[in-house]
Amino acid sequence: MSVDKTSQPIKPLRIAVLVSGSGSNLQVLIDAMQAGALPIEIVGVISNREDAYALTRAKDANIPVAVLSHVASGKRMGIKTFEAHANEQLVAWQPDLIVLAGFMRVLSGSFIDNAPAPMINLHPSLLPVYKGLDTHQRVLQAGDRYHGCSIHKVTAELDAGQVLTQAVLSVDINDTAESLQSRVQKLEHKLLPWTILLLAKSVLSLEAESTSQANQYLPTLPLQLFITS
Repeated sequence: MSVDKTSQPIKPLRIAVLVSGSGSNLQVLIDAMQAGALPIEIVGVISNREDAYALTRAKDANIPVAVLSHVASGKRMGIKTFEAHANEQLVAWQPDLIVLAGFMRVLSGSFIDNAPAPMINLHPSLLPVYKGLDTHQRVLQAGDRYHGCSIHKVTAELDAGQVLTQAVLSVDINDTAESLQSRVQKLEHKLLPWTILLLAKSVLSLEAESTSQANQYLPTLPLQLFITS
């Protein structure tokens, strides 16, 4: 008697999320998790800002949070102190994947290399172009026809890790930096859960050298999601 492996449930991917702001992408993951649309378990959220609304979103969903913004004296937490506390918390949570979703501090190579799970980052440009900040304004200044967002593996070099997926839109003649930001954010809300689903199903791999036979039949990375609306 043969067993249909496709019918067997996927083990939930344990995810920790690092945030600095509103957390709209975190909310998308929470909603997808609660609806059963994504095979994930968000095991915790770390914020480097105590006023990040993302913390409220996590608490409302009964997800553990860690606020690493200031030390006991009231001074802003330095990056080395932040990384020490963050690593300790991540080790305790034991995630399978760490997601940087609107996280606005640059992490050291040592922290990245010693983290208990691989990290992915959501960046608002079509990498490798426009690494860093102010991507929407830079796209307009360059007169680019296309813009979008990328999800890449986090490495010590800023926004330079392997790009896994991208979502692409056409730049409108009337677009401003603000309208592009809003349009790209809508892409982010589609790209992040799509990418995590591909990781959970082992369609995508974060291993340095993937040996999965299935990957030889897939397009070369990054996989791209085109939004025509």
